[in-house]
Amino acid sequence: MAAASIAGSGPPPAGPMPANRPAGNVEVIDLHGLRNIEFGDTEAELTRRGILRTDQDACGPVLTGHDTVSPVFVEDKLVLLWVGDPMRTPEGITAGSPVEEVWDRYASVTRLPAPQGTHRLDGLLARSGDRAYLFLHDGRTVRKTIAGYADWARRLFDEGAAPC
Repeated sequence: MAAASIAGSGPPPAGPMPANRPAGNVEVIDLHGLRNIEFGDTEAELTRRGILRTDQDACGPVLTGHDTVSPVFVEDKLVLLWVGDPMRTPEGITAGSPVEEVWDRYASVTRLPAPQGTHRLDGLLARSGDRAYLFLHDGRTVRKTIAGYADWARRLFDEGAAPC
């Protein structure tokens, strides 16, 4: 992951919304990416389309209109997206969701314990083919969601990298 340059989905699914969250502010991240942003897109393509900005004072490139999303590029290709509130998966998982809901809503989930002696969060890897969601959690609730290529999500977890 050290080589990583830190830098469409459908309508929101039916189901309960976490309390205190306006329904119009929720966007869906799926295993293809975000609306108009797909895993495998190049930095050059996203910049040409006006979606990726490198001129802002941030820890890396920024996705226009996505203040709570951090893209991760490897060899010029988008491989992961770190997403924050109010993003959720099509299955309704978002920051604040109970960990049990991850187990209930995904067919294949792997438990990833944080290395002992670190202050890192445990993870749950929900894999589908070559893509996955990595849900970082405190044992009770999801704290962060990372989506993208499964091998890169696992590598990110194992190496303990973060977008900033």
